[in-house]
Amino acid sequence: MGLPLLSFIIFTPVAGAAVLMFLRGDDAVRWTALGVTILDLALCIAMLAGFDTTTHEMQFTEKRPWVPALGITYALGIDGISALFVFLTALLGSICVLASWVAIDRKVKAFMVSLLSMQALMLGVFCALDLFLFYVFWEAMLIPMYLIIGVWGGEGRIYAAFKFFLYTLAGSLLFLIGVIVLYFNGGETFDILALTAQDLPFPVQSWLFFAFLIAFAVKVPMVPVHTWLPDAHVQAPTAGSIILAGVLLKMGAYGFLRFSLPMLPEASVYYSTLMLSLSALAIVYGGLLALAQDDLKKLVAYSSISHMGFVTMGIFALNLRGLQGGILQMFNHGVTTGALFLFVGLIYERTHTRSIADYGGLMKAAPVYTAFLALFTLSSMALPGTNSFIGELLVLSGGFAANLAIGAAAVLGALLGAAYLLGMYRKVALGAASVGVRFKIRDVNAREMAAILPLAVLVLWVGLYPKPFLGIIDVSVKHLLAQVHDKGSGP
Repeated sequence: MGLPLLSFIIFTPVAGAAVLMFLRGDDAVRWTALGVTILDLALCIAMLAGFDTTTHEMQFTEKRPWVPALGITYALGIDGISALFVFLTALLGSICVLASWVAIDRKVKAFMVSLLSMQALMLGVFCALDLFLFYVFWEAMLIPMYLIIGVWGGEGRIYAAFKFFLYTLAGSLLFLIGVIVLYFNGGETFDILALTAQDLPFPVQSWLFFAFLIAFAVKVPMVPVHTWLPDAHVQAPTAGSIILAGVLLKMGAYGFLRFSLPMLPEASVYYSTLMLSLSALAIVYGGLLALAQDDLKKLVAYSSISHMGFVTMGIFALNLRGLQGGILQMFNHGVTTGALFLFVGLIYERTHTRSIADYGGLMKAAPVYTAFLALFTLSSMALPGTNSFIGELLVLSGGFAANLAIGAAAVLGALLGAAYLLGMYRKVALGAASVGVRFKIRDVNAREMAAILPLAVLVLWVGLYPKPFLGIIDVSVKHLLAQVHDKGSGP
């Protein structure tokens, strides 16, 4: 159509945040923020509707000079790898506004401005085709997320916000050094596509691989740089946890897909066994930590470490099934774990406790809530018929093909997932009555159902008919894999 659609998608939340600054009254702020996020989601759906699944080329591209003296451009574009995450970011933005309707009752305007700013920056990360522009979006995300945790979080919010900021800032600084090295070794350009076409010497690739590894591992997060995540999740408001689990954790895995594999193919192949081992460690260790939790939010947080281990395993299996499964599982994790954090927030609003021991008999007191919780719990377990089953099956298939022992460790992690998720659901929904005795609660209302239903639809849609989602990523994944294997024969 000739319209700068990606710029509209990125800057619609920015324009909405500017409008919010002039509004009075919390209700006006909430409704306007919701309207802006729904408009942004509609633009993303239009983008997906016009997306050509037969090519790996970047689509909806825009390119304008920004800092010509350094070769920095304002360049945007998406392929099959990034398209799903642009949509996911916009969808979760709307759900975050709905989830915060009652939960955020102070400084509502500032919160919604922070939330919309965060959404714009995350969308920018997935759309940027200039490395410097990518870094600007990547780094700027820290500010609104820091505010969301530090201002609207729980009692330990200051500690959690500082820990989140310091961990991610340290990784970002290493990433910046890597960007500078890549600039001077890649023909003094920040053009991501041009840098991908370069054939860097293995020693340079190896150094850059570890610089990028630390930066991306913090975001994923991978063991042992994962300790900021449980603190951030426990202290963050519900919307903050949804954004963290649904989108922010995907930034690290997306970095591997956009930079490490295509730009550093020899190093990626050479160190793939290391990455698979770290992934297996995250799967098992995260599962064991989740199994030991009594705090409902901590359990879901530690489960994210395990589930993201499946993502990185799929990526560094370096085969078609693994890569497809890893990318699809990134999307699935955003849907399912975002939903679980939403459900933790909903029950916390009613009871003001997150201790699993304080719940029980929830099925009688809130049957609709409990039924949907069962769906998302089964999805997190990767039960056949749910979205996570498709992604996890592909990852395990790719993992076994790459390394038998790593695949076996991943199966152990899947069994641990079933143990802690079924144990949690039994205590919360089917245990001795506590809810309704200690806590008088209501079932979900229309606003909460509006946030739940889109996620439930995606769980069943991907689980029962994954073809449209795999179709979006298929050609781009095959092209990426060809790039790695063509140039990644080793030093």
